Amino acid sequence: MRTTIAELSQTGNGNSSGGDRYKWVALSNTTLSMTMATIDASIVIIAMPAIFRGIHLNPLTPGNISYLLWMILGYLLVQSVLVVTLGRLGDMFGRVKIYNLGFVVFTLASIALSFDPMVGGGGALWLIAWRVVQAFGGAMLMANAAAILTDAFPANQRGMALGINQIAGISGQFVGLLLGGLLAAWDWRAVFWINVPIGVFGTVWAYRSLREIATTRRSSIDWAGNATFAVGASVLLAGITYGIQPYGGHATGWTNPWVDAGLIGGVVLLTAFGIIETKIAEPMFRMSLFKIRAFAAGNAASLMGAIARGGLQFMLVIWLAGIWLPLHGYDFIQTPLWAGIYMLPLTGGFLIAGPVSGVLSDRYGPRPFATAGLVIAALAFTGLMLLPVNFPYLLFAILIFFNGVGSGLFASPNTAAIMSSVPARDRGAASGMRSTFQNSGMSLSIGIFFSLMIAGLAATLPRTLSSGLRAQGVSAPVAAHVAHLPPVSTLFSALLGYNPVGNLLGPSGVLKKLPAHNVAVLTGKQFFPSLISGPFHHGLIIVFSAAIALSLGGALISLLRGRQFIYDDSVPTAVPAPAAAPAPSAVASDGPAGLTGALHNGEASASRNGAGPAQRNGAGPAHRNGAGPAHRNGAGPVHLNGARPAQRNGDGLAD
Repeated sequence: MRTTIAELSQTGNGNSSGGDRYKWVALSNTTLSMTMATIDASIVIIAMPAIFRGIHLNPLTPGNISYLLWMILGYLLVQSVLVVTLGRLGDMFGRVKIYNLGFVVFTLASIALSFDPMVGGGGALWLIAWRVVQAFGGAMLMANAAAILTDAFPANQRGMALGINQIAGISGQFVGLLLGGLLAAWDWRAVFWINVPIGVFGTVWAYRSLREIATTRRSSIDWAGNATFAVGASVLLAGITYGIQPYGGHATGWTNPWVDAGLIGGVVLLTAFGIIETKIAEPMFRMSLFKIRAFAAGNAASLMGAIARGGLQFMLVIWLAGIWLPLHGYDFIQTPLWAGIYMLPLTGGFLIAGPVSGVLSDRYGPRPFATAGLVIAALAFTGLMLLPVNFPYLLFAILIFFNGVGSGLFASPNTAAIMSSVPARDRGAASGMRSTFQNSGMSLSIGIFFSLMIAGLAATLPRTLSSGLRAQGVSAPVAAHVAHLPPVSTLFSALLGYNPVGNLLGPSGVLKKLPAHNVAVLTGKQFFPSLISGPFHHGLIIVFSAAIALSLGGALISLLRGRQFIYDDSVPTAVPAPAAAPAPSAVASDGPAGLTGALHNGEASASRNGAGPAQRNGAGPAHRNGAGPAHRNGAGPVHLNGARPAQRNGDGLAD
């Protein structure tokens, strides 16, 4: 049994009909909010051509690439920066209160987005600004949803609950690709309208049904910590975003001094944040939580898994929309929608594996499922890397299905392990930190994968493109100029459903001077895919090799996390034991609660000096008020070792 003494009697553990009903209400509402927030992170990607046509702006011209990048990445960046702060505010003022406000903000921002009154650059700035506000609302939801579920569900059901919640959120990223194509074909504003009825319904439901379970603890706001984290994370992720853009004569912006300053400055500020948080009495985030092995390992594995997975959807959409679908007769303008449809096996893998993994991890612990999930994902990446560019779809579908299965196996138990390993009063901040690692991993992935792909294309694409254009009558100077344009424009044109060669040659006017036959060949469905297949496959090998290495690294970290660890900060008061060293108040997965071995070594029964079950200096099991050993359903002695949960340096944490 994996529940603690306190959790057996907590509200929402299913012991009463009211508590049993409430936990399912909390699960369904938070799952709705997570799905809505993550759908919106990707729905704009596929709808981007329709959106920019609606505001009369070409996003692929050199001066407009920044609008395009901030529309795609700004949402993720804001969420990555704010979730820790908003999770901490939930701990202080009420998780449900902050969560409910997030529904309101998200819904109002969706309304404002759909009523963009401007065109051109002004219209793009309106959309970007309100996307930032929408991301602020989404961060309120994401920062507190997992904490609300952890409060509502007992430990032996958290994997299932958080699994459903997390998989709904991750699947939303891929469902958004499909919805974006369908809605944009009707009206680009519908991409934002879809959130309004969902947001209104979810807001009313949340305010009427959700209630605070955890005890809030008011404290002073950590201004220094909030400022250094927000600014540091912002400039670091912004530097990564601008690193994708061309600079000078380079295909990417990594030589741009402002990008370098952002990367260095971000690391320095985040380091300062870590130092500040260890020095003040009421930090925004207690860095000592990272002393908890289950928490630290879970977040590290989550970061590596998110980096491996994050850029996958972009690479697959480019592969499908820019090459495979045109080669199979689809018009470029239709390819983004069909790319979303052809990627449904990936979503199916998530939806099947996530809840199953959550239920099984509640029974057997998170380590085998989280570790196996990342290994399966690495194997799927290996299979994708070995596919030819013009692949048989059935084999492709099987590989992305198992990639989804792997990610689903990992996400549910890993999230439950992270959230169960921290004290109840820190669950909001811990949920925020977990979301920060996940969202930052997505942003890092896009920056890393696009840079690797662009580097691969820059090495081989110019020569291939130049010779192909000259063969169709394009003059050598024009062909050389187009061939040496930054590959990022070529990638985004394929991603967004623009005709790549038409977009590249359009500004030169050469298409108006060439014979109709040559124009038809250049802008047809076969020329660009056949031309770019070789260079693109070279880039794919680099990208998927990095994803394999990251997945296996995350699997190794997950394997070393130790057995299941559940933090119990509500153990009944006991008579203080003289000369007893502090011990963690925790329950391991398969035996009695031990001392620091349950935390550091993941053992079911830990001892001091190797003497066997945890004892006080060999004197025998700890007694609660002299009544005899405390038993947890007969599983072994629960060692209290003091009048309150084990503390070290006054922070209440086992380390």
